[in-house]
Amino acid sequence: MTETLPLLPTSVIGSYAWPAWLHTVLEAAGQGLYGVDDLRDTQDDAVDLAIRDQEDAGVDIITDGEMRRVGFFTAEFYGHMTGLRAIPPRRKVGVAGHDQRESYEAVEAIAAPQGLGLVAEFEYARRRTTRLLKMPCPGPFTLSGRIKPGSLYKDRIDVSYALADIVNAELKALVAAGVQFIQLDEPSYAVHALKNDPTEFVKLFNYAVRDVNAKISTHICFGNFVGRPVSKRLYRPLFPMILDIKADQLALEFANRELAELELWREFASAKELAAGVVDVKNYYVETPEDVAERIRAVLRVAPAEKVTITPDCGFSQTARWAARAKLKSMVAGTKIVRRELGFAD
Repeated sequence: MTETLPLLPTSVIGSYAWPAWLHTVLEAAGQGLYGVDDLRDTQDDAVDLAIRDQEDAGVDIITDGEMRRVGFFTAEFYGHMTGLRAIPPRRKVGVAGHDQRESYEAVEAIAAPQGLGLVAEFEYARRRTTRLLKMPCPGPFTLSGRIKPGSLYKDRIDVSYALADIVNAELKALVAAGVQFIQLDEPSYAVHALKNDPTEFVKLFNYAVRDVNAKISTHICFGNFVGRPVSKRLYRPLFPMILDIKADQLALEFANRELAELELWREFASAKELAAGVVDVKNYYVETPEDVAERIRAVLRVAPAEKVTITPDCGFSQTARWAARAKLKSMVAGTKIVRRELGFAD
């Protein structure tokens, strides 16, 4: 880490908004108009843009914007795996929804012989910034949601444990490459909390992060595909069991629910850090700095400032870039208001 973090450090969750030209590039790549090197150069430029926008806004802990994690042409996570058979979407026309997304069936033991590609993402990004980089990685339960067990695996949890071995190896490779801060994304915990035993999620999470020597956060949300949640938006069914995961920090969304369930953090006391979502990525209302400051003050009524990081609710991949830039600037400005109130200079 090359910078000392201030009180109430600001961060992002993971993904960042695409520039218009990246949409055009991926469409052209799908038509065979881009070679491998052409596409890599373009994605390098997209990462540079994401880093620049975060630094321009003054964000303390950044990511590469997950700008390479888009579809087949960038060898997204399933593209790194063997043992899967692609299943055509059940619906291809009309309003975008999860039933139009890719899915797979396990036909052999699932493996990722060359890893998931995160080390290369990190090695490029760390050459482009001096700020602390957080490396997000999808968790095994969330990854398993698009894989049918087939005849080899018993159920989704069985698939998840196979994926947990892949994730664990990837996280250890990241640490060996110099990563200090890892975020395991598990939105499916909240999505399926009402029909699954959360203690099973805890065991799976702890298995996935075993012997990983880094600061670990987990992001739990309610889904953001095309800006829509996919479940009843309640964290309470996960508490207090979820606090037994071997993570230093929980990243939770609060802004788009008008700060509902903040009281859970007071009700179930924990030594963990809270990365509090105070900017709504699903809303095109751009929060003012005072809006953000007001939300942060509410967070500080349930958690000590030294244990709080300020973030958006979720990633910005489903948000227009103009809005993402404006929201990040307001998030940082609102955080500075509260820091000054607490007696800390910028």
